[in-house]
Amino acid sequence: MSNIIHANDLKTRGVSAIAKATANGEEAVITVRNKMTYVVLPIEQYNHLRECELEAAVQEVRDDMEKGRFVVQSAEDHVKGLGRG
Repeated sequence: MSNIIHANDLKTRGVSAIAKATANGEEAVITVRNKMTYVVLPIEQYNHLRECELEAAVQEVRDDMEKGRFVVQSAEDHVKGLGRG
């Protein structure tokens, strides 16, 4: 389970509250008025999530190409198709 940082703890302890809550390498949730509002995570975890997101996007493009879900057109034709040209 995620560690919880209350907004007041963040106000009084600053970055040390974040460091303590994420010391185990997991994310921490910041609550504001007892509502989960933000997530803080170590940079390594963030980078891993971004890498996964990019890999998923590349796979989606590969799937689209494999299934013929694309068009070949000039940049000019593309802009015209957007209704801007």
